[in-house]
Amino acid sequence: YTSSTKESEQGRLIYTGNIAKAVLGVKFFSYSSSMFSLCVMPYVLFRSGVGVQNLALQVAFYSIVGVFTFLTPLLLHLITKGYVVRLYHNAETDTYTAVTYSALLVEKKTVFHQKDIKVPDISKMFTTFYANKKSMLVNPMLFPVPNDYNHLMGYDQPFSFDLEDLSDQDKNKQS
Repeated sequence: YTSSTKESEQGRLIYTGNIAKAVLGVKFFSYSSSMFSLCVMPYVLFRSGVGVQNLALQVAFYSIVGVFTFLTPLLLHLITKGYVVRLYHNAETDTYTAVTYSALLVEKKTVFHQKDIKVPDISKMFTTFYANKKSMLVNPMLFPVPNDYNHLMGYDQPFSFDLEDLSDQDKNKQS
């Protein structure tokens, strides 16, 4: 397994998302089709005569065009913004660097420490964990070394069954 991981300035590559190219392709297609729609719309409106017909037809037409032009790329970005394309671990500082795609389709790096990770109490559809209050989505099955995932999530930390520790944790959550 150690031969499959790569070293870089961020640390050792411990995770690569398997649908990163698909996410980038779908976002690019959605953005480009929206831009095409915005460029062609004045011509379509001029040729079809929708601008001179009744108000109800205009509202319906503009609503449909608006949903596909603006809402679809926005929803697509909101769903995929936390998808981790690559994840690096720097063992010396015990920091992680998560690479995601921004709204402008460029790679965005988020650096965080393992102690900054919060695992949601209830499983969420597009969130595996929160790092510095940013939702991140990874597939645990794609980690070549399972211990890397366990360390990321804090599953390798010691725990206690002492009831006093549990009540202290509850008090800390409430405050």
